[in-house]
Amino acid sequence: MFLAGSASAETCFAPSRPFVPSDPQTAQEYADLIKRDFESFIQDIQSYFRCLDNERARAFQEAREVSEEYGRFIGYGD
Repeated sequence: MFLAGSASAETCFAPSRPFVPSDPQTAQEYADLIKRDFESFIQDIQSYFRCLDNERARAFQEAREVSEEYGRFIGYGD
């Protein structure tokens, strides 16, 4: 009997790109808001990259465990 340990996969969501109006006057009027959007994006993209790194590490560990389980399973047939 096999007891498969399972770690749940993490879902990583990429942040949306900041919007910059094409009209220079509008961009100037909303410069503070646009600046905050860019700063938020930079923080969010860093969190996104960390999430991807964590998920990649989790998936490699799971693949290693599954491979070992498969090896034990194949060994039972001998």
